Amino acid sequence: MAIIGSGNIGTDLLLKIHRSDGPLTVGAMVGIDPDSDGLARARRMGVPATADGVDGLLNMPDFARIKLAFDATSAEAHRATWAALQATGIRMIDLTPASVGPMCVPVVNLDDHLDAPNLNMVTCGGQATVPIVAAVAKAGVVSYAEIVSSISAKSAGPGTRANIDDFIETTATALQVVGGAQRGKAVIIVNPAEPPVHMRNTVYCLVDGDVDKALIENEILGMVAQVAAYVPGYRLKQDVQFEVFGHDNPLYIPQTGKFTGTRVTVLLEVAGAADYLPAYAGNLDIMTSAAKATAERMATHAMGFRETAGAAT
Repeated sequence: MAIIGSGNIGTDLLLKIHRSDGPLTVGAMVGIDPDSDGLARARRMGVPATADGVDGLLNMPDFARIKLAFDATSAEAHRATWAALQATGIRMIDLTPASVGPMCVPVVNLDDHLDAPNLNMVTCGGQATVPIVAAVAKAGVVSYAEIVSSISAKSAGPGTRANIDDFIETTATALQVVGGAQRGKAVIIVNPAEPPVHMRNTVYCLVDGDVDKALIENEILGMVAQVAAYVPGYRLKQDVQFEVFGHDNPLYIPQTGKFTGTRVTVLLEVAGAADYLPAYAGNLDIMTSAAKATAERMATHAMGFRETAGAAT
């Protein structure tokens, strides 16, 4: 597989895959900055690397061996990259909020898209919060979901800052399309605190009726454990909170009106594994971890398909 983008996210992916015993092997890394640390590290590891971008990837001698590519650039760049690679048969895992292919949050809907040519990994906020909304939606009707993601300013590089509008739109859409909420809203806060703080996420779900609180809490705890299996720094910061609004004390929502039912509040923290990025950059780590877990599952699925096909002939 190839990594497109030699910045922080691409370099973290490079190291994660290199240090793992999974089915993935990095066959190429491409970027546009010849002096980037990512390209230098790739070369020291024996990985073919070029600063000629996608054109450089297409011209590599072993290009035909590349079956999968991670795009760790930007939403705008991904659209151009996909246009250049679509006809080659390379499958893509998109770590930008471009939303070209179906949205994927591994623990929620990966099995539905194992054969998709272009998978979109939503956003860091989406990877952290959509699983929680999906867990709540298993136990009740989520009429509205709102998430607030707070990330350290030091972990928000030029690509992150340039994609904030896409982040908001893509995350809000994923809360509905993947998470199952009827309506969704996303907010991002770039926190300038020193020392830098870990990524924090607050998830609010408005669930119709007076629901089974124990069932919802169990679904949430189970989902947290599933995400933590590939993002070890993912955890609850407090117990799940419930507040019931009846007809005598409805919750007023601007532009919507009165709500009666249960508000579920979940507070999360994401600490990075510090493979390449600092531990406070959990917002970036959850993206690379989710993308790696997705690629591993796709690879094992493809190998199983080939073995089954071979046995049938």
